Amino acid sequence: MQAQIQALLAVGGGGARGMERGTMGSNMGPHMEVAKPAIFNGEAGKVGGFVTTCRLYLRMKMRETMVEEQVFWILSHVQGGSVDIWKENIIEELEVGEMKYKMAEEFLTVLKKEFGGEEEELVKAAELRKLEQGGKTMEEFVQEFKRAVRGSGYKGRPLIEEFKQGMNGRIRRKLMEAENPLASIK
Repeated sequence: MQAQIQALLAVGGGGARGMERGTMGSNMGPHMEVAKPAIFNGEAGKVGGFVTTCRLYLRMKMRETMVEEQVFWILSHVQGGSVDIWKENIIEELEVGEMKYKMAEEFLTVLKKEFGGEEEELVKAAELRKLEQGGKTMEEFVQEFKRAVRGSGYKGRPLIEEFKQGMNGRIRRKLMEAENPLASIK
């Protein structure tokens, strides 16, 4: 029985051992601190970050909240410039029941399409073309490249060429001399 109790304490993190590890009274769950999104003003290059931050906050802090409240919370962080008129139109449509969302994710998709679209893809593609390995390790460069690829519209051979272009020259030369050329980025 002693072994079972120790196993439960080890897995569950309870009891005195949990206190030692700092699991008791931690800031997990609804008490966890999560950054709120910065105010979004309609700038295409910032819509992706805004949507990601909203998703994270909603999942961590507002999971039990009704979808309508989540949508209005998102709208409270949409202010300034051309988004004010769009926001007013959305609020009116919501209030009269012309528009309903089953999930806040649907609303975030609408927002991203409205303010991201092709302009965001152009910004992401330009960012990808400027990306260089520099003093980063290959692992760091790969991770940064993967982040930059999302939403850039690049696929297949052009993606591989941009990856090679960003690598340090010495590594790129070795890759060109290799028997098996780079065929994909995984």
